[in-house]
Amino acid sequence: MLRKFSFFLFSFSLIFFSCNPKLDIPEPSQGDADFTKFISIGDNYLTGYQNGALFKKGQEKSIPALLAEQFSLVGCGPFNQPLIHDEKGLGLNLKPWESIFVQKSKLGYKTDCEGVSSLSPLKDSISVSSANIYLQGVAGNSFQNLSVPYAKTPQLFDTAFSLSYAQGNSNPFYYRFAGNSGFSKIYIDARVQNASFFSVWTGMEDIYSYARNGGYNQTILPAFSFSNYLDTIITGLMLQGAKGVIANIPDLNTIPFFTTIPWNALDLTQNKADSLNNLTGNLFNFIAGKNGFVIEYPNGSGNFRKMKEGEYILLTVPLDSIKCDFLGVFTPMPDRYVLDSSEVAIVQNTITTYNAFVSQKASQYNLALVDANSYFKNVKTGIKWDGVDFNSTFVSGGFFSLDGYHPNQKGYALIANEFIKAINAKYNSTIPPINCFDCDGIIFPQ
Repeated sequence: MLRKFSFFLFSFSLIFFSCNPKLDIPEPSQGDADFTKFISIGDNYLTGYQNGALFKKGQEKSIPALLAEQFSLVGCGPFNQPLIHDEKGLGLNLKPWESIFVQKSKLGYKTDCEGVSSLSPLKDSISVSSANIYLQGVAGNSFQNLSVPYAKTPQLFDTAFSLSYAQGNSNPFYYRFAGNSGFSKIYIDARVQNASFFSVWTGMEDIYSYARNGGYNQTILPAFSFSNYLDTIITGLMLQGAKGVIANIPDLNTIPFFTTIPWNALDLTQNKADSLNNLTGNLFNFIAGKNGFVIEYPNGSGNFRKMKEGEYILLTVPLDSIKCDFLGVFTPMPDRYVLDSSEVAIVQNTITTYNAFVSQKASQYNLALVDANSYFKNVKTGIKWDGVDFNSTFVSGGFFSLDGYHPNQKGYALIANEFIKAINAKYNSTIPPINCFDCDGIIFPQ
């Protein structure tokens, strides 16, 4: 019935940034900013998290690390990060009922329930005991990248966020470099460094932790609370006259985690539609052609209906269950795999309000502003960088990693260039753009 529902059939060629020897690059200068001491504070995107995990090279090619490398041309000092020790890394499983932790996803061949083998992201689970080596504290006097995967804005101020996994903290990443477990706060760690320049990109997890879970058992930080936290962060970092850059939040429909699986991918012949209507008492009025999947209502009432345009199926949905067990047909698709129209409205309205506050703070505090929302929309329609095409198509678009939510290293390098553009425009600096020759895109099996 669902054989036409194809998802992991990719055609993709490796792409690399190329150098244009004729490019006229001005002499690097700091302009009106001082990059001597640079720190960064935020969540997933500023850590280099990708392919479902935090790992060494991903951190080394994170947005702040790439920026610091360019800032070094105008006097930026050391930029230390709490690096994972290997390339397998550690991530939080978006399906914690399967396992708490996973390691970096890789592209490989997978045979589905219909016996069809195709390239697919392969996720390796790891036990809590095996993950322990990644959960240990990292030696170092101080770290300039204070960003933490899956950190919500209030957690930047929460001492409990510095506890270990063994102490009951489901997010172990800050514990790795917190100076004093149970007492440290990310905000204080950032403020006491008296940086001369900072980057702040927070708020995404406050919204997208809700969206990635289909709104299931999730809430979103109210916009006025986000605004107050942002005021505190910025004023604290600017106490010694620092300048900086902040970024806003991309739109839901620019991220393949939400857009890859069509809401109406139930493609039926007339005979199959008639058969389903007979079996379901014509409850859903299946038609020949594309149909919306059947989903639960989000309020737990036990009611269900067909999906509508503008609603989203999440990338975490079990595809074999759709293909072979009639999930979304005889069994309604659970709420945690779907964003219905009311949940989409909540997410989109909150993004709009958060972004209005980010723009207002940039103006109020005279900061550079990265309009990530507009940039991700450009990526969705397609951009070209140094002769190479990028878009937001899952895997083949070249921008996002195998988890569909985080960019890959090439994508992060492109975002870092948007930071540089905003900084140069605001502070009259001439920081050169990044050509990351060794940034990884999608790595194909040998």
